[in-house]
Amino acid sequence: MLSWFKNKFGDALEIYAEQGIVSLEAQSPQQENGARFFVRLKDGLSRTRQTFVRQIDTLFLGKKKIDAQLLDDLEEILIMADIGATTTQELLEKTREQVKRNALGDSLALKIALKEMILAYLLKAERPADRVLPAQGPFVIMVLGVNGVGKTTTIAKLAHKFTQSRKKVLLVAADTFRAAASEQLQLWGKRVGVEVVAQQAGADPSSVVYDALDYARPRNFDVVLVDTAGRLHTKINLMEELKKIKRVMDKKVPGAPHEILLVLDATTGQNAISQTRLFNEAVEVTGLALTKLDGTAKGGIVINICHEFNIPIRFIGIGEQMEDLRDFEPHEFVEALFAEGEA
Repeated sequence: MLSWFKNKFGDALEIYAEQGIVSLEAQSPQQENGARFFVRLKDGLSRTRQTFVRQIDTLFLGKKKIDAQLLDDLEEILIMADIGATTTQELLEKTREQVKRNALGDSLALKIALKEMILAYLLKAERPADRVLPAQGPFVIMVLGVNGVGKTTTIAKLAHKFTQSRKKVLLVAADTFRAAASEQLQLWGKRVGVEVVAQQAGADPSSVVYDALDYARPRNFDVVLVDTAGRLHTKINLMEELKKIKRVMDKKVPGAPHEILLVLDATTGQNAISQTRLFNEAVEVTGLALTKLDGTAKGGIVINICHEFNIPIRFIGIGEQMEDLRDFEPHEFVEALFAEGEA
């Protein structure tokens, strides 16, 4: 998690470390053996690799010439991997331009070019956010997502990551409408070992957030993670509610929320695109967490979202354990996706 802070805030981290606001010494589970994690990431992307890269390999097998039929077949593979029509067309247009310039001599060169173009999309979206650490008060993360994407579990895993980096974390149960949402978050809080602020079912979410930040500031919490409602069947009311929560956060802690993190279920494919658009239009999402990447054959959604919205992917979920929510690293992701050998 600390690597995410460094990427996000750059040189400002050194300054705030001198002021005692954040420690540079804390080590995160993210720093486990790199080769071991790469194997786990590769395993997690096996279904996507089978339906995407392996199909490309099969298409290119024995073919030297890059012709119109090969590009048509490639287009179908890209779309089936949920890379999306717009992103696919742009990839193919760039490919055709390189073919015309004789920059791609054969299908192997085309595969390498695809890999480089995909990495470029991810790196462009991954640029550091233009934000600073709060001089006073906690770092506030507003977590969004529709019901069923694994939002509450992701919050718990984030809390675990922060506590492993020696941060004092507070969870806020601002989803006061979904049955048992508050109880679920409190159970996770006990498991992770962090405090949870909650009120009775049906309470005003903004009031819950107001009281939570009131509680957090004098007690020197480093990070506040706010769970919010995700009932899309009343999306107009939901979006207005999220806007109100955002205003309340800024009033209590100027500049908050410092991150607006949208949690998406990678297995939903194109639904993740519509969800991103909906939430981003309402409150300007600053980061994404994609869960269940190990359970889908359509991991191309990662590429699609980065290209279409240019929003950084902060985390990916490749399993159910606490440590399975990982900081997203574009180079590692692309290398694992295009890894040679078994699917």
